[in-house]
Amino acid sequence: MPDMSASASLAMTQLATLAKEVDEDKVTPGVLGFIVFAMLALAVWGLMKSMNRHMSRVDFTEAPDPKADSGDSAEASGAAKPQQG
Repeated sequence: MPDMSASASLAMTQLATLAKEVDEDKVTPGVLGFIVFAMLALAVWGLMKSMNRHMSRVDFTEAPDPKADSGDSAEASGAAKPQQG
């Protein structure tokens, strides 16, 4: 490994003695993966908190229809009356 610095090489040999077998082909997410995952978790938490705040401001009570209170229900719905005669 000629491209590694001396300190990285020393750290790798010390870690290699702690592990029984070092697999150089093993890929792990590392610190960057943890930081990305933590940022996504914080973003989802913030969005959920914001959604709960906005949903608590919504008034779910429905206002009564003014057309339904006045007159005949057929007139309110726009249906034609049958003609007699």
